[in-house]
Amino acid sequence: MNAYTNAAQQRLLRLVLALFADVINGLAPGVLAKEIGCPASAITRDLANLRDAGLAERLASGAWRLTPRLPQQAVKVFTAINHAGMRLDEARQRYCPEESQ
Repeated sequence: MNAYTNAAQQRLLRLVLALFADVINGLAPGVLAKEIGCPASAITRDLANLRDAGLAERLASGAWRLTPRLPQQAVKVFTAINHAGMRLDEARQRYCPEESQ
């Protein structure tokens, strides 16, 4: 780790990535704590911060899941990649018309 690395921020990022594992049913805080390797109290604080940021929500079952906010950003990435691919295909057809047949 370098001088700018913050353990709490790194844990929060690992938590966000762990929450992507089940965006439908969510994951119990104990499961998340075990997955990340930290105390349940730290997960509780981190989940509260994600909730306050609008990134996670607690279900009636007690499990937590991501809100649509982050997954929607992932969809934007794939959309941008698809558009870039279409532009590349169009350029390929203009410059190499024999390859497009």
